Amino acid sequence: MTNILIADDDQHMLKFVEHHLAAQGYSVYQAQDGIQALAVLKKYPCELAVVDVMMPFMDGYELTKEIRRRYDIPIILLTAKAEIEDKEQGFFAGTDDYLVKPFEPKELIYRIKALLRRYAPANDESFIQIGQTKMDKKSYEVQIHHQTLLLPLKEFELLFLLMSHPLQVFSREQLIEQIWGLAYQGDDRTVDVHIKRLRERFRGLSDDFQIKTVRGVGYLLEEKQP
Repeated sequence: MTNILIADDDQHMLKFVEHHLAAQGYSVYQAQDGIQALAVLKKYPCELAVVDVMMPFMDGYELTKEIRRRYDIPIILLTAKAEIEDKEQGFFAGTDDYLVKPFEPKELIYRIKALLRRYAPANDESFIQIGQTKMDKKSYEVQIHHQTLLLPLKEFELLFLLMSHPLQVFSREQLIEQIWGLAYQGDDRTVDVHIKRLRERFRGLSDDFQIKTVRGVGYLLEEKQP
């Protein structure tokens, strides 16, 4: 399910937007100011943010800048003004789209769907993402929020395989065959060593997933639900 953040200090607007987005199958998280919005994004991975300009503590322009600095998600700004200067300020802050209140719910939904399509990775088997954890097999980089990790090759390939098949149980023999190859002559306990290293590396760094031991069989990766 696609998670969407709605940040607006108007309770009626929050309920209005949530009602229409929930009807489209989206999961909606609410925030009444910019500080709350950043706390929500830190706790729950969202694929898109709808942000009102006029909010206390941190306005929509500043929130947009912070979201753009920390996350790679599309942003739609909501405003009661239609002046070109306000639109210019919004786009300079990093917004992807701009919607003037009052608006038709269908228009917001059309814009959300268009931005999600634009940001969705093409059917590229070299890229995978769970929550805010992204793996790119072209660069062999792991990105978590704005931090980039470079893992040892076998650890990267092992994690990429597990992330590509969440909840699928792999035996040690299957992992050896797919990561180390049929010609590998070592002990299959090397899998345990690499799993242990991955768990240690990501402990406290990402709570998007957990690598679980299936006793007597092997391992599986489970995506943590919000």
